[in-house]
Amino acid sequence: MSNSYGELWGTMLPSLHFHLCQRTLCIPIARVGLVRRYLSWENEQRCKGLLEKSTVRYKKETMGAAVLVSLCSVAGDPAILYTLRSNTLTGLYKGEVSFPGGKRDDSDQDAITTALRETHEELGIQLKEDCVWGIMRAIPDRTNMMVAPVLANLGPLEDLKLKPNPQEVEAVFTLPVSHLLQEKNQGYTHYCRDGIYRYTLPVFLHGPHRVWGLTAIITELTLELLAPGKYFRRTYVMGQH
Repeated sequence: MSNSYGELWGTMLPSLHFHLCQRTLCIPIARVGLVRRYLSWENEQRCKGLLEKSTVRYKKETMGAAVLVSLCSVAGDPAILYTLRSNTLTGLYKGEVSFPGGKRDDSDQDAITTALRETHEELGIQLKEDCVWGIMRAIPDRTNMMVAPVLANLGPLEDLKLKPNPQEVEAVFTLPVSHLLQEKNQGYTHYCRDGIYRYTLPVFLHGPHRVWGLTAIITELTLELLAPGKYFRRTYVMGQH
């Protein structure tokens, strides 16, 4: 991870396996409240309102890449969907946890188009733009290419028929929002340069795979937006708390 990657964020607010079933599940009454809280129409409208300015901005600007931050529900439990990139890929991110997404194509109209197209190529699902809540603040990757996180709600995962591309995706998994909000599952890595502390970045633990790097940063942004008062960012650069 490059220093510029972390410092810029610090200044900002063996076969495929899947966590889904091919049938409709009964949602326990105790969990209905969680769905209403995080994936409700009211919360969607609140998030869309907060993302309105950044969405307008990043639809106009040309982004180098975009990812789809995929909210969903699993047996009624609000969750976020992740992919484990194939080890056969070339480049910096092979074998890492990621969100569906990739580099902009010349034919892409905007970041939303990029995120939806890449998700279709990776997971085999054709999503419409009406599932999108908005575009969060763009973040630089390790090469300083700006990546636009596009927030969307895929709905119940049980209703989706995922067909992951084995050339790009090794695994698909979800982490419940309730899991991500538990302090015991949140870690932080401190980075130094020349023996001097520079910044702290998040890590999410105790799932099927460790969530770190750019994906963890975007996860943190998502939790702050989705669950205000439940998640507090603790990433910072020296002198900023």
